[in-house]
Amino acid sequence: MDPLKAYLLAGLIAHKFVWEILKRRAPAQAAPKTKDLLAWVAKGAKLLILFGLVAQAFLPDILPIAADAGPLRFAGAVLFTLGLAVALAARIRLGEQWSDIEDAELRRDPRLVNSGVYRFLRHPIYSGDLALLIGFELAVNSWLVLGALALIPVVAQRALGEEQVLAQSLPGYADYRRRVKGFIPFVF
Repeated sequence: MDPLKAYLLAGLIAHKFVWEILKRRAPAQAAPKTKDLLAWVAKGAKLLILFGLVAQAFLPDILPIAADAGPLRFAGAVLFTLGLAVALAARIRLGEQWSDIEDAELRRDPRLVNSGVYRFLRHPIYSGDLALLIGFELAVNSWLVLGALALIPVVAQRALGEEQVLAQSLPGYADYRRRVKGFIPFVF
Protein backbone atom coordinates (compact mmCIF):
# COMPACT_ATOMS: atom_id res chain seq x y z
CA MET A 1 0.00 0.00 0.00
CA ASP A 2 1.14 3.52 -0.81
CA PRO A 3 2.52 5.15 2.40
CA LEU A 4 0.33 8.24 1.95
CA LYS A 5 -2.81 6.13 1.60
CA ALA A 6 -1.74 4.07 4.62
CA TYR A 7 -1.39 7.33 6.59
CA LEU A 8 -4.84 8.51 5.46
CA LEU A 9 -6.37 5.17 6.38
CA ALA A 10 -4.70 5.25 9.81
CA GLY A 11 -6.14 8.75 10.36
CA LEU A 12 -9.65 7.54 9.49
CA ILE A 13 -9.27 4.61 11.87
CA ALA A 14 -8.04 6.91 14.66
CA HIS A 15 -11.00 9.23 14.06
CA LYS A 16 -13.53 6.40 14.19
CA PHE A 17 -11.81 4.83 17.22
CA VAL A 18 -11.93 8.05 19.25
CA TRP A 19 -15.58 8.63 18.35
CA GLU A 20 -16.62 5.11 19.30
CA ILE A 21 -14.66 5.05 22.57
CA LEU A 22 -16.02 8.42 23.67
CA LYS A 23 -19.55 7.53 22.59
CA ARG A 24 -19.49 4.41 24.76
CA ARG A 25 -18.11 6.31 27.76
CA ALA A 26 -20.91 8.87 27.71
CA PRO A 27 -23.49 8.45 30.47
CA ALA A 28 -26.84 7.04 29.44
CA GLN A 29 -29.32 9.67 28.37
CA ALA A 30 -33.07 9.51 28.35
CA ALA A 31 -34.64 6.72 26.33
CA PRO A 32 -33.46 7.04 22.73
CA LYS A 33 -35.81 8.83 20.42
CA THR A 34 -37.26 7.01 17.46
CA LYS A 35 -35.15 8.11 14.53
CA ASP A 36 -36.97 9.83 11.71
CA LEU A 37 -36.22 9.24 8.05
CA LEU A 38 -33.78 12.16 7.88
CA ALA A 39 -31.78 10.73 10.79
CA TRP A 40 -31.53 7.36 9.06
CA VAL A 41 -30.47 9.05 5.82
CA ALA A 42 -27.76 11.01 7.70
CA LYS A 43 -26.48 7.83 9.37
CA GLY A 44 -26.48 5.99 6.05
CA ALA A 45 -24.66 8.85 4.32
CA LYS A 46 -21.99 8.86 7.04
CA LEU A 47 -21.45 5.12 6.59
CA LEU A 48 -21.32 5.39 2.80
CA ILE A 49 -18.75 8.18 3.01
CA LEU A 50 -16.63 6.19 5.46
CA PHE A 51 -16.74 3.02 3.35
CA GLY A 52 -16.00 5.05 0.22
CA LEU A 53 -12.94 6.64 1.83
CA VAL A 54 -11.65 3.28 3.04
CA ALA A 55 -12.14 1.80 -0.44
CA GLN A 56 -10.24 4.73 -1.98
CA ALA A 57 -7.29 3.99 0.29
CA PHE A 58 -6.97 0.56 -1.34
CA LEU A 59 -7.77 1.48 -4.94
CA PRO A 60 -5.73 3.28 -7.59
CA ASP A 61 -6.58 6.94 -8.19
CA ILE A 62 -10.27 7.43 -8.93
CA LEU A 63 -11.05 10.32 -11.27
CA PRO A 64 -7.54 11.80 -11.02
CA ILE A 65 -7.20 15.58 -11.00
CA ALA A 66 -3.59 15.87 -12.12
CA ALA A 67 -0.99 13.67 -13.81
CA ASP A 68 1.78 15.09 -11.61
CA ALA A 69 -0.08 15.29 -8.32
CA GLY A 70 2.83 15.62 -5.88
CA PRO A 71 2.03 19.17 -4.67
CA LEU A 72 -1.71 18.40 -4.64
CA ARG A 73 -1.15 15.26 -2.58
CA PHE A 74 1.07 17.15 -0.15
CA ALA A 75 -1.47 19.96 0.28
CA GLY A 76 -4.23 17.39 0.74
CA ALA A 77 -2.24 15.50 3.37
CA VAL A 78 -1.61 18.74 5.29
CA LEU A 79 -5.31 19.69 5.14
CA PHE A 80 -6.32 16.15 6.16
CA THR A 81 -3.93 16.25 9.13
CA LEU A 82 -5.15 19.67 10.25
CA GLY A 83 -8.79 18.59 9.93
CA LEU A 84 -8.15 15.36 11.82
CA ALA A 85 -6.35 17.18 14.64
CA VAL A 86 -9.09 19.82 14.98
CA ALA A 87 -11.93 17.27 14.89
CA LEU A 88 -10.28 14.99 17.44
CA ALA A 89 -9.34 17.84 19.78
CA ALA A 90 -12.88 19.21 19.57
CA ARG A 91 -14.54 15.85 20.15
CA ILE A 92 -12.36 15.17 23.17
CA ARG A 93 -12.99 18.68 24.58
CA LEU A 94 -16.75 18.45 24.01
CA GLY A 95 -16.90 15.21 25.98
CA GLU A 96 -20.37 14.37 27.25
CA GLN A 97 -21.92 17.44 25.62
CA TRP A 98 -21.57 15.81 22.19
CA SER A 99 -24.36 14.12 20.24
CA ASP A 100 -24.46 12.49 16.80
CA ILE A 101 -25.43 14.75 13.92
CA GLU A 102 -28.53 12.65 13.35
CA ASP A 103 -29.52 12.79 17.05
CA ALA A 104 -28.54 16.40 17.77
CA GLU A 105 -30.16 17.15 21.07
CA LEU A 106 -29.18 18.91 24.26
CA ARG A 107 -27.88 16.78 27.08
CA ARG A 108 -29.63 16.55 30.44
CA ASP A 109 -27.30 19.07 32.02
CA PRO A 110 -26.12 21.20 29.09
CA ARG A 111 -23.16 23.49 29.58
CA LEU A 112 -21.33 25.81 27.26
CA VAL A 113 -17.98 24.46 26.10
CA ASN A 114 -15.80 27.43 25.13
CA SER A 115 -12.28 26.25 25.90
CA GLY A 116 -9.68 24.46 23.83
CA VAL A 117 -10.40 24.67 20.13
CA TYR A 118 -13.87 25.99 21.01
CA ARG A 119 -12.20 29.30 21.92
CA PHE A 120 -11.60 29.83 18.20
CA LEU A 121 -14.47 28.00 16.50
CA ARG A 122 -18.08 27.29 17.34
CA HIS A 123 -18.15 24.24 15.06
CA PRO A 124 -14.67 22.70 15.10
CA ILE A 125 -15.90 19.15 14.60
CA TYR A 126 -17.79 20.12 11.47
CA SER A 127 -14.86 22.25 10.26
CA GLY A 128 -12.35 19.54 11.06
CA ASP A 129 -14.34 16.78 9.41
CA LEU A 130 -14.90 18.86 6.27
CA ALA A 131 -11.17 19.69 6.09
CA LEU A 132 -10.39 16.01 6.65
CA LEU A 133 -12.68 14.96 3.79
CA ILE A 134 -11.47 17.63 1.38
CA GLY A 135 -7.85 16.95 2.30
CA PHE A 136 -8.33 13.21 1.84
CA GLU A 137 -9.74 13.65 -1.68
CA LEU A 138 -6.94 16.04 -2.63
CA ALA A 139 -4.33 13.66 -1.16
CA VAL A 140 -5.67 10.81 -3.29
CA ASN A 141 -5.79 13.14 -6.31
CA SER A 142 -9.52 12.73 -6.90
CA TRP A 143 -12.18 14.91 -8.42
CA LEU A 144 -14.43 13.42 -5.75
CA VAL A 145 -13.22 16.46 -3.80
CA LEU A 146 -16.19 18.20 -5.45
CA GLY A 147 -18.51 15.86 -3.53
CA ALA A 148 -16.78 16.81 -0.29
CA LEU A 149 -17.11 20.50 -1.17
CA ALA A 150 -20.82 19.95 -1.87
CA LEU A 151 -21.25 18.94 1.78
CA ILE A 152 -20.30 22.42 3.00
CA PRO A 153 -23.77 24.02 2.58
CA VAL A 154 -25.46 20.94 4.06
CA VAL A 155 -23.23 21.04 7.14
CA ALA A 156 -23.54 24.83 7.45
CA GLN A 157 -27.34 24.59 7.38
CA ARG A 158 -27.25 21.89 10.05
CA ALA A 159 -24.92 23.99 12.22
CA LEU A 160 -27.13 27.07 11.92
CA GLY A 161 -30.15 25.02 12.97
CA GLU A 162 -28.26 23.76 16.02
CA GLU A 163 -27.23 27.30 16.87
CA GLN A 164 -30.82 28.49 16.98
CA VAL A 165 -31.66 25.80 19.53
CA LEU A 166 -28.52 26.50 21.56
CA ALA A 167 -29.06 30.27 21.58
CA GLN A 168 -32.57 29.78 22.99
CA SER A 169 -31.78 27.13 25.58
CA LEU A 170 -28.12 27.33 26.60
CA PRO A 171 -27.16 30.22 28.89
CA GLY A 172 -24.28 32.25 27.46
CA TYR A 173 -24.48 30.80 23.96
CA ALA A 174 -25.81 33.95 22.29
CA ASP A 175 -22.82 35.94 23.59
CA TYR A 176 -20.42 33.13 22.62
CA ARG A 177 -21.95 33.14 19.14
CA ARG A 178 -21.26 36.87 18.77
CA ARG A 179 -17.62 36.54 19.90
CA VAL A 180 -16.43 33.33 18.19
CA LYS A 181 -16.39 32.53 14.47
CA GLY A 182 -18.25 29.46 13.27
CA PHE A 183 -16.06 27.54 10.86
CA ILE A 184 -12.78 29.34 10.10
CA PRO A 185 -10.95 31.03 12.99
CA PHE A 186 -11.04 34.85 12.86
CA VAL A 187 -12.73 34.75 9.40
CA PHE A 188 -16.15 33.07 9.19
